[in-house]
Amino acid sequence: MAAAMAALPRDLAGLAARVRGCMWCGLSRSRAHAVPGEGRAGARIFLVGEAPGRREDEAGRPFVGAAGKILDDALSRAGIRRQGTFITNAVKCRTPGNRKPRAAELAACEPYLLAQLAIVRPRVIVALGQTAARDLLGRGPFPRVRGSWGSFAGTPLLATYHPAAVLYNRRLFRTLVADLRKARRRAEAS
Repeated sequence: MAAAMAALPRDLAGLAARVRGCMWCGLSRSRAHAVPGEGRAGARIFLVGEAPGRREDEAGRPFVGAAGKILDDALSRAGIRRQGTFITNAVKCRTPGNRKPRAAELAACEPYLLAQLAIVRPRVIVALGQTAARDLLGRGPFPRVRGSWGSFAGTPLLATYHPAAVLYNRRLFRTLVADLRKARRRAEAS
């Protein structure tokens, strides 16, 4: 992994171009577009989802479908501007049938995620959903880690619900907003 990271570009545009042409795992054969993520270096809040969905695969951008609308609304209600964040996924390509990413797929994309973190240097990471939380924290069942602080690569990390979960259970929306507010306050205090 260290060799892979050393070979990656050290700027977001170069890294995004590398992600778009990536062939490190089998997901590259079934995708329409790899989705590198978007945002700017220096963003205080770094959001990590699971993997692109159908709409994201078509557009090549993260969180543009129904879950993206929920995320935009939750960010707004939490007092966070989307354009002030960096948004990406643990896996950069859509999985067949939107299944959960496999360990080998998460491992293949990890150098990209680490490189993005090194370039952006956020004050807070927000893991959106169980897959991102487990990949980044590597511990505990999601209900136990949701809403609590951990750390990834030396950066404070807060796990919360994935916006797609809100599609199936609208009652989770208030918790998602509250967690995002918590992340905003921590980012502002740092």
